Amino acid sequence: MSMPATSNYAAESAPSPGVSDDRPMRGRVALVAGASKRIGATTAEAFADAGAAVVLAARDTAALESVAERIRARGGRATAIRADVSDADSMLNLVQGTLDAYGRLDAAFNNATDGPPPAPLADIDPEAFDRGIATNIRGTFLGMKYQISAMLRSGGGTVVNMASLAGVTGVAGLAAYVAGKAGIIGLTKVAALDYADRGIVVAPGPILTPHLEAAGAEAQRLAALAAPMRRIGSAAEVARVVVWLSSPGSAYITGAVIPIDGGQSAGVKPPQMYRQGQPMQASQADDTR
Repeated sequence: MSMPATSNYAAESAPSPGVSDDRPMRGRVALVAGASKRIGATTAEAFADAGAAVVLAARDTAALESVAERIRARGGRATAIRADVSDADSMLNLVQGTLDAYGRLDAAFNNATDGPPPAPLADIDPEAFDRGIATNIRGTFLGMKYQISAMLRSGGGTVVNMASLAGVTGVAGLAAYVAGKAGIIGLTKVAALDYADRGIVVAPGPILTPHLEAAGAEAQRLAALAAPMRRIGSAAEVARVVVWLSSPGSAYITGAVIPIDGGQSAGVKPPQMYRQGQPMQASQADDTR
């Protein structure tokens, strides 16, 4: 979600007409919630590479500091702040800490998630379900609530929220995750309408997250087969989209769900098609190597 941006990008930060700008976030301040690893950490580094000062938030302070040190080592500006996205005071303090450190907030990426492991719905522990909803829905609500207020004081900004293809189509065994990600999409659309400007959700498909990496080669092979491109996406590919959505180049996108899924949301692409009246031959089409 984002607020009006007609005067948000300061003149000193804007490239001259017709001149390519490889640092579109120069002079901006970006906040990444859920920044301690993979997609969040990679996006925080991408924001810094694009010229932004970055505030990193998560519950794991040591991991945050490690990401912040990598950014600083490359000449960027980064501040790590411990935060629990489901706690209102924690999120208010996070945004206030951002303002104290850099004086403004221009872009936010709400990426934190949590919840129970995969299981049939009737087997899910109610407290674990509540944790998933608190992190995804309440956490995104609290993030936007305080981020929007801060952005409005300095002329506007952009919020990108992390959903999932699972929040659009549903996935068996992931009741809390699906409900949480679907809720994020709904919240973002409402916020976009409330502030008459951009509301943006990114919905990744099979991305090489720590969970998928830990699941091993066979899980990764099957995840790749689910995408028409027949490969798993990378955190860097998600980060590039988030940074672009947070930059002036995407200023006319609003209320949108952006799939980063190798074509998975477009429909079904079987590994091999059969011909009517003919037996199907053995194929290596499902080999992702």
